[in-house]
Amino acid sequence: MSTQSDLAGMLSTFFTPRNLLSNLVQLLMVAAAIGGAYYLFLSTQENLAARHIETGFAFLSQEAGFPIGDSLIDYQSSDSYGYALLVGIINTLYTAILCIILATVVGVIVGVAQVSDNLLIAKIAKTYVEILRNVPVLLILLFVYGVALAGLPSVKQAVEIFPGTFLSQRGLYFPRAIPEDGFIWVAMAFLVAIGLTILMVRWAKKRQNLTGRSLPLFWLGTAILTLVPLSVFWMAGGPVSWDYPALKGFNFSGGAVFRPEFLALVIGLALYRGAFIAENVRSGIMAVSKGQNEAAAALGVPPSRIMRGVILPQALRTIIPATTNDYASLVKDSSLAIAIGYPDMVSIGGTMIGQNGQAIEVIGIWMLVYLSINLVISVLMNVANKKFQLVER
Repeated sequence: MSTQSDLAGMLSTFFTPRNLLSNLVQLLMVAAAIGGAYYLFLSTQENLAARHIETGFAFLSQEAGFPIGDSLIDYQSSDSYGYALLVGIINTLYTAILCIILATVVGVIVGVAQVSDNLLIAKIAKTYVEILRNVPVLLILLFVYGVALAGLPSVKQAVEIFPGTFLSQRGLYFPRAIPEDGFIWVAMAFLVAIGLTILMVRWAKKRQNLTGRSLPLFWLGTAILTLVPLSVFWMAGGPVSWDYPALKGFNFSGGAVFRPEFLALVIGLALYRGAFIAENVRSGIMAVSKGQNEAAAALGVPPSRIMRGVILPQALRTIIPATTNDYASLVKDSSLAIAIGYPDMVSIGGTMIGQNGQAIEVIGIWMLVYLSINLVISVLMNVANKKFQLVER
C-alpha cells in the first residue's frame, strides 16, 4: 500500500500545473538525447558496413607488423596488436609518473623561489612562470626536441657526463644493471626497509605527541632505505653486473638509453606543468598567515626550517586541490608525444587505426585508459587532501 501511495504522490506532483511544463521539457530533452545517440549508432554502423570494416576487439589478436622504437618490455613486430597497445600504455604510464615527479620538484622549487627575500631569485622565478604558462605546450615540446636536443654534439663527439654515461644527439646512454643470483634478497631487503621506515615514522609521531620532541624523519628514512639494502647487497657479494655502452661505428652499443623523443617529452612536460604547480605553491604559501612565520622566527627557528616545517605543511591545504587538476592535465598532455615521435599509447594506436581502421575501438581504449589514470590520481590526491585538512573541534 505504501508503494502505491508513493507512486500516486509522485504522479500527482508531476502533473501539477506548476511542475508539468518543466517536467515535460526535461522528458523531451532526455528523449532527444536518446534518439540522437541511437541515430548516431545506426549511422556509424552503416558507414562501417559500407567500408567493410568489422567491429569488435578481435583485431587485437592479429599480428601488428610494425616496429616500436622505444619499449620498456620486449616487443617484436610479429607480436599482436593487443601487445603493441600494451607497450604504448606502459610507455604512457611511465612518462606520466616520471613527469609528475619532476614537475612537482620543479613546481616546489620555483614556487618557493617566487616568495624568496632575494629579489633576483624571485624575479627569475616569476619570469619563468609567466613565460612557460603562456606558451603552448606543443611549442615547448617542439623547441626542446628540435632546438635544444638537436643542438647536442654528434655521437662521435658525445659528452661523457659520468664514467660510462654519454650525452649526444642520439640520446642519453648509461650503464644498465643486470641482476644476478642472489639479487632477490636485495629486493626483499628494500621492501623490509620500506616497512621499517613506515613503523619508524608512526613511532616518531607518537613520541612527538607525547614529548613534543621531533626527529629528522627525512634523514632517518633515507638512512634506513639506503643502508639496509646496501648491507644485504654487500653480504650477498654484489649480485649485479653492469653493461656499459660503447661506441661502435656510428652509434653506441650496449647499456641503456633515453632517446631524444623521450627526453624531449619528459623535459618539456615537466617544465611546462612545473610552472603551473609553482603558481599553486606560491598561492598556497601566500595563503598562510604571516603570524605563523613571525611566531616561528620569534622562537629562533631558521628560515629554511620555517618554510619546510611550518609554512609548506599548512600551504598543502591550498596546493593539493589545484595541483590535482594539473596532474590530470599533464597525463592528457602526454598524448602530444605523437608530435615528436615518441611511441606512447596514442602514437601506437594511431598506427593501428591506419592499418585496420578500428578507430572506434582504439579511441575507446584511449578514453578508458586516460579516465582510469586520472581517476586513480584524483582518489590519491583526495586522500592526501583530507589528511592535511584542518580538523574542527
